[in-house]
Amino acid sequence: MEFVGIGVLSWITFLPIIGMILILFIPKENQKAMKWTAVAATFLQLVLAVMIYFHFNKGSLGINTQEGMQFVEKMSWIDIRGVPWFGRIHVDYFLGIDGLSVPMVILTALISFIAVFASWKIPKALKGYMAMLLLLDTGMMGVFVSLDFFLFYVFWEVMLLPMYFLIGIWGGPRREYAAIKFFLYTLLGSVLILLAMIALYFSVTVPDGATGERMYTFNMLAMMNPANFQPGTLLAGVGTYWRHLAYIALFIGFAIKVPIFPFHTWLPDAHVEAPTAISVILAGVLLKMGTYGLLRISYPMFPELANYYSWALALVAVINIIYGALCAMAQQDFKKLIAYSSISHMGIVLLGMAALNTQGMIGAVFQMFNHGTITAMLFLIVGVIYDRAHTRDIDAFGGLAITMPKYTGIMTVAFFAALGLPGLSGFLSEAFSFLGAFQTHRVLTIVATLGIVLTAAYMLWTLQRVFLGQPNEKWASLPDINGRELFTLVPLAVIVLVLGICPSLLLDLMTSSLNHLVEVVRAGAVL
Repeated sequence: MEFVGIGVLSWITFLPIIGMILILFIPKENQKAMKWTAVAATFLQLVLAVMIYFHFNKGSLGINTQEGMQFVEKMSWIDIRGVPWFGRIHVDYFLGIDGLSVPMVILTALISFIAVFASWKIPKALKGYMAMLLLLDTGMMGVFVSLDFFLFYVFWEVMLLPMYFLIGIWGGPRREYAAIKFFLYTLLGSVLILLAMIALYFSVTVPDGATGERMYTFNMLAMMNPANFQPGTLLAGVGTYWRHLAYIALFIGFAIKVPIFPFHTWLPDAHVEAPTAISVILAGVLLKMGTYGLLRISYPMFPELANYYSWALALVAVINIIYGALCAMAQQDFKKLIAYSSISHMGIVLLGMAALNTQGMIGAVFQMFNHGTITAMLFLIVGVIYDRAHTRDIDAFGGLAITMPKYTGIMTVAFFAALGLPGLSGFLSEAFSFLGAFQTHRVLTIVATLGIVLTAAYMLWTLQRVFLGQPNEKWASLPDINGRELFTLVPLAVIVLVLGICPSLLLDLMTSSLNHLVEVVRAGAVL
């Protein structure tokens, strides 16, 4: 699929940049034009994501071969010859997607489009806000379509800057603290990823297409092939000391983004202080970049270490699930409760990944998508009540089911999806993750199921305190949810319902690629 000679992945990645440039030329008084320009850019991106969905070859294998990737775009980007010590530095503009990345591409386009409408009432500096939001969109999308590690890292870092400003300028009372904390945590992870990337670059060579001489490469697919590791280089040889260090560096870098305990403390602060739309993007997409990085980079490049550390990952996953749920139960702030619930639910993704089998992997990636839609609903819902009441204190409400019946109905769908009610999408992804993990880490999986009970407890308790009982007279005149807010929530609710009934609409996209990933990792265990 090409448009004017440019591949669809380039368009879907850089359309927000085009929108951002147009917004910068719009006079600051014309806020309506800025909003609709952002809508147009993200809507066209969503249209391209839908086209990719319908043109995607569901039987194609990806993970470690260019032939298995789809919508591939590859051209030389940086080529510097005669560099002292290194000889030549070569970077490709290399894009492509497979069954692992296509659900994330669709999720990013959907959440970004909804986030623009959730930003409709931003009170100050709208031009800067919309520009940063669209730049963030490009950074996120680029991470999910890049197949060159250097390009992947560029997009990974591009995402950091706008998120820092979106929290630090447009956030709540403690916005500077939350933004700096987010920046420092993420920067630490980025440095560790950079070090591992450099080590991989100087360990892997491929033949030059013109001369046949071998050259260093950032090609992620080449890094997944053990034959390309040069003897005597830093990361050559299975299970060496340096490979352990590189794997742990990558793991910590991606773990901070998930976030995995104990690297999670930036998340509640960032969520509480961020504007509603940015909380939606943060939980809906950014957290998935960490688990995606583990599956795209760490697992296929270091398969023997993915097996070696699988029990440790499962243990961390159990801690995430139970610790996140207990922290959520203790919260009085509605937004902080949802933030800690995200830590718990991302633990289920980690547990499925630690299974190293098809059921677990499918459950993990399916949970990544489902958590993105469900948690987006939850943060949007918190934003609705905060816009009206200007408080997020759970005990300050009561009886809102009488005052705001439409709002209560949407909230009920989101809450029951989050606690894993059968018939909704969250149930299936959690079930696959636990079924896969039970085959590999039986005791830890049994312990992890406590998280299901705790999630039901704090979700139902919150539902009771906010919506049931006698109405609080202070909020008797609160207006019910409006059309714009319903427009952001109803599509997500429909997706949650449809995928709960017909999960094959998404599962068929990812099954072949994830089967292949499992094979690659298992083959690495016996090297």
